[in-house]
Amino acid sequence: MNGSDSARPQLPSANPPLPGSMLAICTSCGCAATGSGNTAGSGGRVRRGLEGKGPTPKAEDRPYHKAYRKRGPNEPGKTQAGQGRGKPRRDTPRAGDDWVFGRNPVLEALQAGLPVKRAYVADGVERDDRLRDILKYAADHGIALLAATRAELDKLTGGGVHQGVALQLPPFEYAHPDDLLAEALDAPDPALVIACDQVTDPRNLGAIIRSAAAFGAAGVIIPERRSAQVTAAAWKTSAGAAARIPVARATNLNRALKQYADAGFVVAGLAGEADLDVSGIPGVDGPVLLVVGSEGEGLSRLVRDNCDVLVSIPIDSDVESLNASVAASIALYEVTRCRG
Repeated sequence: MNGSDSARPQLPSANPPLPGSMLAICTSCGCAATGSGNTAGSGGRVRRGLEGKGPTPKAEDRPYHKAYRKRGPNEPGKTQAGQGRGKPRRDTPRAGDDWVFGRNPVLEALQAGLPVKRAYVADGVERDDRLRDILKYAADHGIALLAATRAELDKLTGGGVHQGVALQLPPFEYAHPDDLLAEALDAPDPALVIACDQVTDPRNLGAIIRSAAAFGAAGVIIPERRSAQVTAAAWKTSAGAAARIPVARATNLNRALKQYADAGFVVAGLAGEADLDVSGIPGVDGPVLLVVGSEGEGLSRLVRDNCDVLVSIPIDSDVESLNASVAASIALYEVTRCRG
């Protein structure tokens, strides 16, 4: 090799951008306006992306490090329940953005109020009443529509049946369990929180979030792993409740249960074989944390160990179990009823 730049092979980009030839869509007729095709610079994004993230915080400044927990309650940087809280911390999910595609799902998602990051319509797509409704809704609510080729939409949606339309949703903003705890303890009425253990169906999660909002719960806790997340399916099933009630994501659910118990919550786990009826939860007039498991597996062993009490919902002996979201709804109602 003689060192000439022209002799060097050009490697493909490791992170190809989203379709760069996106066109603006006219929402009144669905036609596309061609752009100039000029190439723009990165605006400093590439340079900023290469900059360092700063030094690693000290152990005593990391909330889940044992050095942090050894600090005194009045030391700088440590927040107690009800003290020194500003805007709740937010946790960004690791998974990428969620997609909704297909004309009926897209229209339903828009009407349900799902947050939209980008909306795409394929060039030359055949228009029908559903597409016209989508274009009108986008125009009325200030949602920008971008044009893409069918091949680009195929790639963006992983080969799904998109029918020429797709929505890209932003990552859901989860609350932090610490902030949910503090807000719950600050509430004028006894707090009610529900936690999900191994609930992997996003529709079940969405229904639980909806029920939690309906019965005045302070929030919902889900584990970071082995659990459904707040995806488009969960959003839709929650009927918009995911925007009205905090959903906290715990790195370690068992640690969160212990934290809530130490703060005065009665942690009650739903278990079909428990002798105690859900209406007999001790201390129901105080803060209560209900824990619901999956329909098949129920509560995991460690979660059971971290519950103050196990309770059951009386059902006919011919029925083996209840759906997780149904069981959660009944338990939430019963706690609310017992409180009068």
